[in-house]
Amino acid sequence: MKEKLTLKDVQTFTANTAAANGWVLNPDEEFLDSIQQGLLANAQRLGYYQCPCRDSWDDREKDRDIICPCEYSKPDIEEYGQCFCGLFLSDEFEESGSEASSIPERRPQELYP
Repeated sequence: MKEKLTLKDVQTFTANTAAANGWVLNPDEEFLDSIQQGLLANAQRLGYYQCPCRDSWDDREKDRDIICPCEYSKPDIEEYGQCFCGLFLSDEFEESGSEASSIPERRPQELYP
């Protein structure tokens, strides 16, 4: 990861990730900004885009399942229309006008710090 990441870098990353997976970004600009700011802070601190919605081990290997987009994103979006953070949405979910909300955690408890 680049030495000095910017919010623009994170915005590009999240937009490209959404496009590559056939997802859309959460249209709530304030919410989107807060998640992207969290990704930026984690990337600057850890050197990788660790999900800002989950506790980190501060260890890339232990956190590999929660590096954005986390390994739980695809099944969460398929089942609930959104990822755990609510950053990424399915087209159908976004078109429905529904707001992202809390969904069940798929990450096994033993993987938490």
